[in-house]
Amino acid sequence: MIDFLRRPAATGGPVDEPLPSFGQGAIDHGSMAAELGREIAGPLTSALERVNALATTGKIDRSGLAALRLEIESARRAGMLAQQLGRLAGRRIQEGTEQLDLTQLVRDALAQRAREAVARDVEIRQALHPAQVLADGSSLFSLVQALLDWAFALATRRVDFKVDVKPWPVEARLACRFMRTAAPIETQEGQTMAWRLVEQLSRSMGLVLQREDAPDQTRLTIEFPRTVNEQMEGVSAIELDQGFAPSLNSKPLAGSHVLVVASRREVRVLVRDAIRAMGLMVDFTTSVEEAREFCNGGLPHAVVYESALGGDRFAALQRELLTELPSLAFIAIGEDGRDYESTVDDGHILVRIGREAILASLPSALLFGLSRGIEA
Repeated sequence: MIDFLRRPAATGGPVDEPLPSFGQGAIDHGSMAAELGREIAGPLTSALERVNALATTGKIDRSGLAALRLEIESARRAGMLAQQLGRLAGRRIQEGTEQLDLTQLVRDALAQRAREAVARDVEIRQALHPAQVLADGSSLFSLVQALLDWAFALATRRVDFKVDVKPWPVEARLACRFMRTAAPIETQEGQTMAWRLVEQLSRSMGLVLQREDAPDQTRLTIEFPRTVNEQMEGVSAIELDQGFAPSLNSKPLAGSHVLVVASRREVRVLVRDAIRAMGLMVDFTTSVEEAREFCNGGLPHAVVYESALGGDRFAALQRELLTELPSLAFIAIGEDGRDYESTVDDGHILVRIGREAILASLPSALLFGLSRGIEA
């Protein structure tokens, strides 16, 4: 077992000296840069080979197209993870504290990425028991997403997730267990960009992180010392009344995935410019059919679409996606005007803004929708 809140002594045993904080020697930046290069260059090299074959033959089958998309997505996600690590290193994140439903957040994350797991031929098993924790919402969201990135990239056949609360001390636990792939030793050891982000977010949130590596299996347990204990009267009020502003009202959720469905280039450009600084992963499609095909490979966290495309076919797609992921946010872009309207209907987030209000209002609309997804 490796306890990542302790530094190994020279003899290999743990000592009580805590690990340094991020930016003070916790990460070998040279090895991190090398790892980032490997994670970007590896899948892009495979993707380029597929593109060259396509240019030669003019043909690509469905499985090859799915593999090409997964390779490009893997490289892009590595870059996004590096950006998030950079934000932590630069101390640009001001954390807040709020009571969060850890169980629901993990359940929603697994639902949102279930199609990705299918594409990777990985089965997800989950045993999620009720657990409420006190944490920064955006950091916890990013931690769960990074954990899934790490597990999906290394796992073969199956990944088990468990949330429970140990009786004493009363602490919520998020556990992940999987069989590892036959990969190069540096990947088998799990020192990927996703793992580095899991490590650093856990450290910044004050969580206890433990990893056990067997020859062909890995188990990770994350313990939350700040767990809401219903048997301790008033604990949540005491913990929360510390003068912190709710984190989700003050910063975007870096790493969230947004799908934009817009047939007109000028609308796509406006949307891109409006949310450029939010640290989001953004994909663009030009029709309902393209959006459906895209979602077959994995669900986003929010969908921004031109209201002109919101006919019967889009409504059918919306119902299908909301059935699979009820927290999915939808934001409609009107033809003109500066209107802004947001509602929550039966737990579903529905936002409509005028085209002239995209630059001014879309970031806050996305923040509203994505933060409601965490609170749901």
